[in-house]
Amino acid sequence: MAETKRVSPVYKAIKGLVWALSPKMRVEGLENLPEGEAVIVGNHAQIYGPIAAELYLGGNRYTWCMAQMMKLREVPAYAFQDFWSKKPRYTHWFYRLLSYLIAPLSVLIFNNARTIPVYQDARVMITFRQTLRLLRDGAKIVIFPEHNAPHNNIVYDFRDRFIDLGRMYYQMTRKELCFVPMYVAPRLKKLVLGKPVRYRAGQSPNQERQRIKQALMDAVTQLGRSLPPHTVIPYAVMPRKDYPSNRTDG
Repeated sequence: MAETKRVSPVYKAIKGLVWALSPKMRVEGLENLPEGEAVIVGNHAQIYGPIAAELYLGGNRYTWCMAQMMKLREVPAYAFQDFWSKKPRYTHWFYRLLSYLIAPLSVLIFNNARTIPVYQDARVMITFRQTLRLLRDGAKIVIFPEHNAPHNNIVYDFRDRFIDLGRMYYQMTRKELCFVPMYVAPRLKKLVLGKPVRYRAGQSPNQERQRIKQALMDAVTQLGRSLPPHTVIPYAVMPRKDYPSNRTDG
């Protein structure tokens, strides 16, 4: 069963405002989602990927969220480093101040949204245990695994440890977990789901990690390039004039 928690009225108001003011997106490829549990893996598209997941992927669905963005004391350092550290040095004072100003809002939003905190230290097993429990209850889990290493004009390189969910879930249930590629195209107002990639329990975990990572990156890339010409919203924060097109590998 889906988890229930008390949601702040302020968060509900913010979510409603975002829904009302943001361009509406169309979800395509819903027929590719398996019944019951699955992991949906997509491009981050800066803030647009998580927003699209929260607004348009309903039902029993949870999104991985960096734990630092859910803790008041940890937001400023993480936000500055991840979002603005590559801005010109003379602007750093402003972005450091901004990182403190957004901290209360970040904590409010990410602790009230349907999120799972992601830890990058020994506490990572908390993330995996909570995720596996929700998968066992039939939930969809959304993960944005890009990190700051360019791959092509559509996606940055994916981290791959989340794929261990396939091994752990098979050990728990004797069921092979599906990973579903997703491409978020804010400029086209579309969210597109591709055909699932199934974890193969009989193979080496290391080989499966590499196979599924590559298959998902290739699938998201193909989804992006198959759409009409548009500007890709990249993972990294950069000047808009440097945003790539989906039709050129630059």
